[in-house]
Amino acid sequence: MRSAALLSLALLATTPAAAEVVGTVDTAFKLIGPDHKIVVERFLDPKVQGVACHLSRAVAGGISGALGLAEDTSDASIACRQVGPITLPDKPLTDGDEVFGVRTSVLFKRMHVVRFHDKGVNTLVYLVYSDKLVEGSPKNAISTVPIMPWR
Repeated sequence: MRSAALLSLALLATTPAAAEVVGTVDTAFKLIGPDHKIVVERFLDPKVQGVACHLSRAVAGGISGALGLAEDTSDASIACRQVGPITLPDKPLTDGDEVFGVRTSVLFKRMHVVRFHDKGVNTLVYLVYSDKLVEGSPKNAISTVPIMPWR
């Protein structure tokens, strides 16, 4: 029983963060089904306490969007900030570790946020990009968070 609880905690510790929707704006009216929109979401870095990220991304509407069959574009923007004392884990961070991900089509397309630790200037770098089984997109955005003392 104790082993199962420890395994569950270990899986939670390595699971990408869940996002909370902060707000949405409509970008195109659809007569049937939801409008096309931009969604703004917030998530916390699951391994680094004191960092919050806001991600804006396009979400397709219409009938196919309502049914979950539409493919969202790869357009996204990210802003990450220090929101409290930054606490790095005891184990060194792995560059390219996924901190957030969301499916953007029925099959094979996903948006990822990954983290890098630029030790040279003691900064965390967050990269958002989209990939697809056959061909991904070069569209991407980054945000940096210097690791500094909290007031």
